[in-house]
Amino acid sequence: MTTPPRETPLHDRHVALAARMIDFGGWDMPVYYAGINEEHRVVRTTCGVFDVSHMGQLVVRGPGAFGYLQSVLSNDLGRIPVGRAQYTLLPNEQGGIIDDLIAYRVTEENVLLVVNAGNVAEDREWLQAHLPAVGVSLVDRSDEYGMLAVQGPTSDAILAAVEGGGALVDVPPFGFATVTLAGVSCLAVRTGYTGEHGVEILVPAAESGVVWDAIIAAGAEPCGLGARDTLRLEVCFPLHGNDISAATNAIEAGLGWVCAKDKVYIGSDAHAATRDAGPRRRLVAFRMAERAIPRAGMVVRDGSGEEIGLVTSGTLSPSLDEGIGMAYVRAEGSAEGSSITVDVRGKLREATVAAKPLYRRG
Repeated sequence: MTTPPRETPLHDRHVALAARMIDFGGWDMPVYYAGINEEHRVVRTTCGVFDVSHMGQLVVRGPGAFGYLQSVLSNDLGRIPVGRAQYTLLPNEQGGIIDDLIAYRVTEENVLLVVNAGNVAEDREWLQAHLPAVGVSLVDRSDEYGMLAVQGPTSDAILAAVEGGGALVDVPPFGFATVTLAGVSCLAVRTGYTGEHGVEILVPAAESGVVWDAIIAAGAEPCGLGARDTLRLEVCFPLHGNDISAATNAIEAGLGWVCAKDKVYIGSDAHAATRDAGPRRRLVAFRMAERAIPRAGMVVRDGSGEEIGLVTSGTLSPSLDEGIGMAYVRAEGSAEGSSITVDVRGKLREATVAAKPLYRRG
């Protein structure tokens, strides 16, 4: 018997807006409302709001919370003060990426981890298996929260039009604050997955609709996961399950910048060994030199026609109006400017390894 997909607290609102719904990692989620390209351009030019309530929330508490997380997360939590958040990885012993996540340092003994929707159970089990005997507790609070992402250059103005939203203007990048929006107490952080100015807001699940309605009434356009994917790909943010996974080394993925060199954590030996030897492959960005749309799984070849890698993400960029993507390729063919070809449905199409991000404002 097939298990029906789960629904976010905003599901009825998506249906009422005639969103195109899909099963995304076991969740019934909106892929678009008006259209992917239109919603993509809204976020690049004005302001869109996404329902990302499928994301998970794990709370680590106790006097040993900081030391414990230092041993299991790749980034150095000590680099940020209380009241800030940090992008980090949950690696395995081989240096693979069980998940990439955001750690919120709420207090010295209370850290909130916002994790990818499809990895909540695996992350929870991994963290639980490595908990010390005393001094630390782990609680899964994923069902207690809804989560909204308000993204775009006019997002501050939109939020300022919501009761209590003016307080968000002063929140710095990766800073967070407890604010009251439309009468609802929320935790808002200056992060996002689009490359645009904005915030992500944790809302009590039962009151998510109140905040969603207020943000839309203030002028934000509802946007689906389709636009979220094209937006993140233009700025080369990796997608877990496509560009990174438990089988991909973080250094090969270009995420060495969130793998601290001056502390020991699970996977740090593997990361150090990869640094020392040099990665055998690299996750590169590329632009198509001719009209073609790359897709995940397509073969990448070098100038002599030899297979050197695979596309992990690809699309026709709404901002750039050209095919773009990311791919793992052999290190010797990964330099910016290198000519490659992508096997698009049996035809070799020319492309060039490009600098990240592929899209830059202005």
